[in-house]
Amino acid sequence: MSNQRQLFGTDGIRGMAGEFPLTTDSTYAIGCALGHDLKRNNPRARVVIGQDTRQSSHWIADRVTLGLASHSIEVQSAGVITTPGVAYLARSRRFDAGIVISASHNPWTDNGIKIFSGDGYKLPDARELAIEQEIFALLQQTLTPPSATASSSLPGDPALRRAYIDWLAHNVSTDLKHLKVLVDCANGAATAEAPELFHACGIQATFLHAQPNGKNINENCGALHPENVARTMVEMEGQFDIGITFDGDADRALFSDAHGKVVNGDAVLLLIAADMQSRGTLRGDMLVATTMSNMGLEVALKRSNIRMLRANVGDKYVLEEMQKTGATLGGEQSGHIIFRDGEATTGDGLLTALRVMEVMARSGKSLADLVSGLKVFPQTIKNIRVREKVPFQQVPQVQNAIDAAERELNGNGRVVVRYSGTEALARVMVEAESEEKMRSLATNIATAIQSTLGA
Repeated sequence: MSNQRQLFGTDGIRGMAGEFPLTTDSTYAIGCALGHDLKRNNPRARVVIGQDTRQSSHWIADRVTLGLASHSIEVQSAGVITTPGVAYLARSRRFDAGIVISASHNPWTDNGIKIFSGDGYKLPDARELAIEQEIFALLQQTLTPPSATASSSLPGDPALRRAYIDWLAHNVSTDLKHLKVLVDCANGAATAEAPELFHACGIQATFLHAQPNGKNINENCGALHPENVARTMVEMEGQFDIGITFDGDADRALFSDAHGKVVNGDAVLLLIAADMQSRGTLRGDMLVATTMSNMGLEVALKRSNIRMLRANVGDKYVLEEMQKTGATLGGEQSGHIIFRDGEATTGDGLLTALRVMEVMARSGKSLADLVSGLKVFPQTIKNIRVREKVPFQQVPQVQNAIDAAERELNGNGRVVVRYSGTEALARVMVEAESEEKMRSLATNIATAIQSTLGA
């Protein structure tokens, strides 16, 4: 049996709803395999399950629950809730696992299954592989799941959602009542929590894309389109202090300043790091970013004597590096920010939004002022569809193009070439001090990949 995971990517199992691995049979098998895994560790295991607003989340949650029930696992549903909400409940309510039915920022036709262990952390790769091998073994048998409707469907237990909202609200120690905020809920899971949370904190919030219909999650809105909120900030000049944009499962957030400039995860890491350092909570004066974080962030942090470590892309890998080094702050350019100075165990868009607003309120500074120290190196990312993911060092033409680019940059820029964890894509990222050099080097590498590995 291969030791390479085939179903689990960097963020759980993902695919098109109704197609493998998200068919009625395979989702039931996933529940069965997870149930068996949990039962081995605790004969009386309990699981909390939550979902986003996609049309298919309802039936996938039901099938997974049926699979868990086949091993007599007790399942409690939180209904529509954010991914970090499930992680919080798994940990705080001492469940043996938390399951989220969501495909994050993907279109409504996709879906996914993310699993947290009882400590609120994503499962390690080795455990995912063991569960995956059992899933394949089960699918080779004739599965006869019961036809009874499971109890995971909406609306779920409102007390579970309430517990998560209360925890977030209690995290706030600064008065945020004067802030005027524009919020894009992506017609996703944040719709279920953000209005209630912001109201509880006294924040003056206006909400966009907060009317999910099962098919409009992430549709021209949310964290893939932060320019929408940014544009509205400009059109309604002076009416809002900050714009906030969540993705479909609200484990990340992007922002806009009052002038309509998008503020990404790199800039958020800079302003949060400076604040934590000033309050003595940035352990070791370091943070963890990823290979995709802009070199400009590294330069800006260095001015404050803050060290930036880099992990592989994926908040799971950022967290692993944080645990290894003891760092209390980490995150990704895409807006996943992880705070380990509290109880958070995964990226949480709602918590990130509260933290950013607290820094603004405490400092009395605008978002634009707080991130003005970040001078971004020009960066381009090219995606090339590939027929197979051959290690680049085994393809001389590609490796030569990468080596040539690194020689030309000579330390004044970066090259990162990697495969996507969720799609058949090679990603070429180049940063350089000039736009012209950046584009030229990226094109050379992309051309080499296309000619040797292109689909």
